[in-house]
Amino acid sequence: MSIARIRKDDTVIVITGDAAGQTGKVLRVIPDKGAAVVQGLNMVKKAIRRSESAPNGGIVEREAPINLSNLMPYDPEAKKGVRISRVKDGDQMVRKSKASGKILD
Repeated sequence: MSIARIRKDDTVIVITGDAAGQTGKVLRVIPDKGAAVVQGLNMVKKAIRRSESAPNGGIVEREAPINLSNLMPYDPEAKKGVRISRVKDGDQMVRKSKASGKILD
């Protein structure tokens, strides 16, 4: 993945799959897998062993990664997922929404 289209703390919308149309905040990006973990989306159940933090063990729900190709940056002004362009703002490159022209960084 050459250009970071989606970054940590971005608000994204899922464009396909079971969670299509839902939005959430990116908790972390996994560039090696080309995936991101989004808060409250793609929840899976995971069995955990007994430990000091979980004395009885059990089953917990947690977020699983979603492929980056299924996510788009969300623009609250346009109220939809938007494509981005990279433009120069002073000395640095920033991400800009193609729908509203708003800078996302």
